[in-house]
Amino acid sequence: MAKYAIEMEDISMIFNKKVIANENINFKVEKGEIHCLVGENGAGKSTLMSILFGIYQPTKGIIKINGKEEIITSPIKATKLGIGMVHQHFKMIDILPVWKNIALGVEDVIGWEFINKKAVIEKTTELMHKYNLEVDLNKKVQNISVGMKQRVEILKILYRDADILVFDEPTAVLTPAEIDGLLDVMLEFKKMGKTIIFITHKFAEIEKVADKATVIRKGKYIGTYDVKKIGIKDISKAMVGRSLVEVKNNSTATVGETVIKFENINVKKHSNNKVIGLKNFNLELKEGEIVAIAGVEGNGQNEIASVLSGLTKPLSGKIFYRGDDITKSSVSKRYLKNKMSFIPEDRHEHGLVLDANIINNTTLQDISTNKYSKWWFVNFAKVQNHTQKIIKDYDVRNADSGFRIARDLSGGNQQKVIIGRELSRENDFIIIFQPTRGLDVGSIEFIHQQILKAKEERKAILLISYELSEVMQLADQIVVLNSGNIIGKLDKKEATKEKIGQLMTSNMEGVSTNV
Repeated sequence: MAKYAIEMEDISMIFNKKVIANENINFKVEKGEIHCLVGENGAGKSTLMSILFGIYQPTKGIIKINGKEEIITSPIKATKLGIGMVHQHFKMIDILPVWKNIALGVEDVIGWEFINKKAVIEKTTELMHKYNLEVDLNKKVQNISVGMKQRVEILKILYRDADILVFDEPTAVLTPAEIDGLLDVMLEFKKMGKTIIFITHKFAEIEKVADKATVIRKGKYIGTYDVKKIGIKDISKAMVGRSLVEVKNNSTATVGETVIKFENINVKKHSNNKVIGLKNFNLELKEGEIVAIAGVEGNGQNEIASVLSGLTKPLSGKIFYRGDDITKSSVSKRYLKNKMSFIPEDRHEHGLVLDANIINNTTLQDISTNKYSKWWFVNFAKVQNHTQKIIKDYDVRNADSGFRIARDLSGGNQQKVIIGRELSRENDFIIIFQPTRGLDVGSIEFIHQQILKAKEERKAILLISYELSEVMQLADQIVVLNSGNIIGKLDKKEATKEKIGQLMTSNMEGVSTNV
């Protein structure tokens, strides 16, 4: 029997005859191990796995599955070879219900024509209960949260009974409890003899589950390491080529005047408009202050970001900007008049025009202003100069001088474009929702520095993050949500993970959230 489940030899992938995503990479994975693939954003990790899954055909190289050389021409061929992949960017049909997406292509049918919905739901429900991956099977994908979409992607490969499982950053949008559950599932798969390739930027996850870790940097193979024998610091140094420095908010500066004030805001829940997702919400954001919202996903975070950005109108209550009522103001007015910047949770739905190039994406809110336009004519030189500065300052890889289509960038580089655009705009208050989702440790270090720089410039900042370590590193004040209610506020000096965790999981007995 072959020792290796996967052998990728001298793999190179060149796009448009000039963008080298992978260069002579050798990658081997033993049967029954959990093997992490790590590297900076744009290092070529997802491209390499897309080659394995048949999405791309390599420019050159050989692939062996269980010792046998294979030409993997499509995901269908990969599936037949026992390979399943959870993609970094969701591969679903938004207008179809969840259960159809899970079974798509491998449906149980009745009479060669009708899908056996009962059989699909029974099998999927069993998988959901077994691995604690609850989703609403009858909802359309376009109506579910980002976290639930990620769970659906995981259920898709479980449904197909694959032996080689590729997870491309599956924990980026999951809650801590969901992450722990998924990692336990991976360990269970290992006991069952399955082979797992796990792309992640989170070193705690590598330490918990990985047997080996392969590092690639700028499309090239750096090395393969035994996780049990080498420290995580050494792996991170191999990944970014330098030692990292922890960034922390140690500022003692006093905060200034109130910029944003929420007054008794009530908002319907996104996933169920018969329930109040945010109830009697009161909060102030002041100059030079970072207020972080902590809590388990689905407890009102989306509603806060939507109502402040103008994407959603409240049922009742008011929002003030420097004393002016902006409750009914449009998104455009908040961007241009009130100088808002907004880094959204879902970069595809609200952050980018995916089929436009990077140049167009970097000036979305301001293209009609005097900064870039006059008498209906756009000053493309100014636009291009602005784009080049973002690409350089935020290290956006494989950008092709800004002419690369946004959809073709890796998820981390898409996030850098959004963050660069929003933080470089003239702004007075900034909504920052999951800013480092999918970013490597080096990029996280830089983004945290930029957020603290914005604080020093006296911007009012609302940070919404499911990463407790991120909240504690950056926040001046931490507000904990449960069921759309504020159940506690902590100053950065008194905040600990234990205190925040206790508040996050506390019961809200007697609180009604029905409309």
